[in-house]
Amino acid sequence: MAANSNKEIRDYLKTIGERARKSRVYAKHQLIGLLLAEILEDEKHKSLYMKMAKKYREEELLGLAKTIAENKKIKNKGAYFMKVWHKEKRK
Repeated sequence: MAANSNKEIRDYLKTIGERARKSRVYAKHQLIGLLLAEILEDEKHKSLYMKMAKKYREEELLGLAKTIAENKKIKNKGAYFMKVWHKEKRK
C-alpha cells in the first residue's frame, strides 16, 4: 500500500476517534466495524466486522476494505473481503 494511502487511513482513523466520542458508539472497534460494513456494503455482518476490529489493526482492515470497495467488478464485497483477509492471515 502506498505511503499516501497509509497517511489517508491514519487521518481517517483520527476522525473516527473524534466521531466515536460524539456518537452513541461506546468503543472504537464498534465504529470501525460499522464503517467496514458500510464500505463493503454488507450490513448483515456488521457484528463480525466489529469482532475483527477488536482483534486486528484498524489500518489493515480499512486499507483492504478501501481497496476492495474501489473495485467496481466485485459484486459481493463482504465475501471477497473475508476471502482475501483469511488468505493474508494464513501466510
